[in-house]
Amino acid sequence: MLYALGVGTGLLVLVPAITCAAADPAAFELPMDPDGIQRAVIEADSYEFGPRHLVVQAGKPVELTVKSVTVLVPHNFVIDDPKSGLAIREEIRAGQTVKITFTPTVPGSFAIYCDKKLLFFKSHREKGMEGVLEVRP
Repeated sequence: MLYALGVGTGLLVLVPAITCAAADPAAFELPMDPDGIQRAVIEADSYEFGPRHLVVQAGKPVELTVKSVTVLVPHNFVIDDPKSGLAIREEIRAGQTVKITFTPTVPGSFAIYCDKKLLFFKSHREKGMEGVLEVRP
């Protein structure tokens, strides 16, 4: 990418833009347990998941324990990318804890979200309850 800077009259200087892809400080790399399973506990709160950026290794099993910390509001945990083999939709009632297990095989970044919605209000995803599953080779 180039940026054009005007210096004085009639002089145009092109300056290359320098972009740096900074590592996401909120990214959580799931540890590998001795049994070879990558495990993490995720909290489903009012309109957010925590952590919201999960990093896993392809070809290794993943076990997510998703805890709803809300008292009244139900949630779900969705990864909808059938081409990659990730088609997960798990319902989580208020106050409930569920375990989700899968083995990602395709590297890439995949959206995780809650698509619950009440009547004409915005969905939980539209209110910010989304994140990323990053699968590394």
